[in-house]
Amino acid sequence: MAQEQPIQALVVALTDELAAAVYSINRLQPESLCFVLPEPAKALVETEIQPRIGHLPRRWDWVLLPDSMSFPSCYHTIARTLPVVLRTWGIPSGSLVVDLTGATPAMAGALALVTLPFSSRMVSVVAPQEGREGDAVTIDGRECLWLHANPWDEAADVMRRDASDLFNRGAYVAAASLFRQIETRVSGGQKPLYRALADLADGYDLWERFHYRQAWEKLKTSAKAMEMASLFGGPPGLKTVVPSIKANAGFLEKLVLDPAEVKEPIALDLFAHAGRRLRSGNDTEGAMQSLVRALEAFAQRQLFKQYGIRTWDVRPEQLPQALQEICRTCYLEDIDGKYKLPLQAQFRALAGLGDQMGQTFLREWPVMKPLLDAANHAVLGHGFEPVKAERVQQLYDVVVKLTGVQDGSLPKFPTLSL
Repeated sequence: MAQEQPIQALVVALTDELAAAVYSINRLQPESLCFVLPEPAKALVETEIQPRIGHLPRRWDWVLLPDSMSFPSCYHTIARTLPVVLRTWGIPSGSLVVDLTGATPAMAGALALVTLPFSSRMVSVVAPQEGREGDAVTIDGRECLWLHANPWDEAADVMRRDASDLFNRGAYVAAASLFRQIETRVSGGQKPLYRALADLADGYDLWERFHYRQAWEKLKTSAKAMEMASLFGGPPGLKTVVPSIKANAGFLEKLVLDPAEVKEPIALDLFAHAGRRLRSGNDTEGAMQSLVRALEAFAQRQLFKQYGIRTWDVRPEQLPQALQEICRTCYLEDIDGKYKLPLQAQFRALAGLGDQMGQTFLREWPVMKPLLDAANHAVLGHGFEPVKAERVQQLYDVVVKLTGVQDGSLPKFPTLSL
C-alpha cells in the first residue's frame, strides 16, 4: 500500500464499497474520521471496517442519510450536520480529504458542494480503464486505480476574481483574507502565487495606513514571487501588473531611504491618497483630511528645501519681515517654547520670500478660503457638517494648480485583472 503523510480529517461516503473505504482510511491515516452513509450501513462500520483499520482515528462521527438516492435530501442533511462536526473538531480550511468511492451520484454532488470550503482533495477508488490515469493499487486481490484531485485548483479562479475586485475597491484586508483562504486550499504548486497576492494586498493596506517601510518590504517580496509565478504561466493579467508593483516598490524605497527631515515623496503620496479616498473609497471626509494635509506637506517641503525653515520649529528671523512680529506674538507654543506656523502662515511666508507657490496661493486665496472653511467645518475637521464630494474635488483642482503636480508623478496603485 502507498504511504502518505497522515491527514487531519477524512470524510468517507459509504454504501457498499467497504474494502475501498478500509484502503482509504489505512492509506491516509486521518486523525478525525466521519462517515456519510445511509442508516442501514452504519452497522457495517463497526463489524466490517473498524476491525481492519490499522491506525484508529482519535475522533469518529456519522452523518446518516434518510435517502441516499435523493440529491435534495442528501444535501439538506449533509449541509445541516457535517460543517458543525468539522467546526467542532477544529478542522481548518483546506485540511479535509473527501473519499467519494462509495457515494451515490446524489451523495457525491451534495458532498462536493458542502465540503468545498473545507476540502483540498477528493479521492476515489475506481476500476482501471483505458485513458484513465491514477495510482495502480490492489484491493482484496482486485486491480484498481486510486484517483485524487483538488477541486480548488479550478474553483480558485472565481474566488481569485472576487479577491481582485475587493483589492480594486480598496478593501485590502478583505482581499488579503480571501487570497489566504485560496492559498490554504489549492495544491502545493499554486500556493506561492496566492501567498504573494495576499502579501501584496497586505502591503497596500500598510501603505494606505502610511506604514511605509513595512509596505515596501511586502511589495518587494510579493513582486519577486509574482514575477516568478508569471514565468510558469499564472493567471491572465499577472505579467501586466508586475511592472506597476515594482514601480510602487521603487517609490516606497525612495521614500523610506530618504534621510531628510521633510520627505518630498510624502507630499505626493498624501495627494495620491486623497484622490483614492475620493474616487475609489467614496470617503469624502478622509479625502478632505488627506488633501489639506497634502497641501501643508507641499508647503513644508518647499520651506525646508529652499529656505531651511522647519514649520514645527521656526525662528522668527527666518521669516519675511512682515511675519516676524506676528510669529512672535501668535505662533509661540507655551509648553515647549517653539514657534509653529499654521497652514496659511506657511504659504504667506513662501509668498513673502518670493516663492512662486506662495504667490500663487495668495492669488487663489479667494477661491481656496471657502474650500478650506468646508474642510474646517467637516466632521473630521473641527465642525459638524459632512463635507461634499464636489468641495473636495474643487480643492483638489486648486492644489494641482498651486503645486504644479503632474498626475504622472503620483504613485498609482495597480488594478488587478486576474
